[in-house]
Amino acid sequence: MSRKETTDITGYEHVTHTFGPVYDQDSKILILGSMPSVKSREQQFYYGHPQNRFWKVLAAVYGEQVPDTIAGKTDFLLRNHVALWDVIASCDIVGSSDSSIRNVRANDMGVILSAADVSTIFLNGGKAYELFMKYCRKYVHEDKPMIVKLPSTSPANAAWSLDRLTEAWREAVRNRKGISVL
Repeated sequence: MSRKETTDITGYEHVTHTFGPVYDQDSKILILGSMPSVKSREQQFYYGHPQNRFWKVLAAVYGEQVPDTIAGKTDFLLRNHVALWDVIASCDIVGSSDSSIRNVRANDMGVILSAADVSTIFLNGGKAYELFMKYCRKYVHEDKPMIVKLPSTSPANAAWSLDRLTEAWREAVRNRKGISVL
């Protein structure tokens, strides 16, 4: 469970990210979200809200079945040379609302970038991109790895259908050299 330090009258809660990144030395792509949702924090793994389309999109991009366990998701990511983490280590937030995020402490991207030859960092949505550029841009040198903002897989991004999201993500991943996708 996430560590809840304080909740104030406005509904803000100080939340600390309590589960680690998924990566290994063979990771070529790093996908970053902003901060795990309430459901993800409860499940202690990424994209745990049943309406979030992250796992459906990635499974379609790689032509695989949607993994349904933490072990299956971890295996899926590593088998496809994908690292997964979030920009934020801790922040004040109301529920799962990215727009409410304040008092950010960023994760140390050097943990993954020094261990793996990541060619591309994909930011899952505008808030992840904004926070990465503000707090983590220092980890990118001479535009390596490449930084790509992708449309959010969150259910809050209702303007993007599953098919449209999948095509956008597929095209972005396809354009990375050495990565095979359907």
